[in-house]
Amino acid sequence: MIEALLWDVDGTLAETERDGHRLAFNDAFAAMGLGWRWSEARYGELLRVTGGRERLLLDMATQPDAPGTQGEREALARELHRRKNMAYEARLAAGAITLRPGVAELLDEALVRPLRLAIVTTTSRANVQALLRHTRGAAALASFEVVVCGEDVAAKKPDPEAYLLALAQLGLSPLATLALEDSPAGVAAARAADVPVVVTRSAYFPDDTVEAVVAVGPGLHTRQGWRPVPEGGGTAQRVTLDDLIEWHARMDLVSQFG
Repeated sequence: MIEALLWDVDGTLAETERDGHRLAFNDAFAAMGLGWRWSEARYGELLRVTGGRERLLLDMATQPDAPGTQGEREALARELHRRKNMAYEARLAAGAITLRPGVAELLDEALVRPLRLAIVTTTSRANVQALLRHTRGAAALASFEVVVCGEDVAAKKPDPEAYLLALAQLGLSPLATLALEDSPAGVAAARAADVPVVVTRSAYFPDDTVEAVVAVGPGLHTRQGWRPVPEGGGTAQRVTLDDLIEWHARMDLVSQFG
């Protein structure tokens, strides 16, 4: 039986990568007088590396006007990331980023049951707080009993450290939980911690291979296109908590999905 839902943030709670972080990085580049701009395609390539500063450093290796030493590049990455976070929150405040359809309804269901909620992400705590504040209200973060963010771990996804820390703080075994993820790195992190996973496909990972998950589909807003076909939600038009419970209960009958 599920006792807690473990939520990824970027791409899972909201399409923050495409609609928020990428554009905020471009805002930061412009603010610092840099001619760098990340297209949707380039940002998709950089997403194969987890962590904003890590992506900046990776991209700097391709920029002819990047600083020459590693120390200078790391200092620039820190400043760009700081400015990006400010630009990201400004976009949130302007209403440019919303929760993915079906997410708010599922969170509300879990709170009514009640079911314990946790966030397991390698984005920054400031970004998580900003997203929840602007999409769910000032008290939204308090709905999550455990919040594990990038600054809480030494190794980011696909390393399982964030999930192992969340499990320890919750005091639960992996099989008493269910993770919601969108990316192969997130799935790999959860599975390495023996946490079952439901995958909600996102803009940047629409058809990537994901292995050993209990269900995979296009989003929580629809019951169409899911494998396995949802059976627990009655007449609902979206994926419900009963669907998650049903998938979790029969996860030993599911091998993997490509």
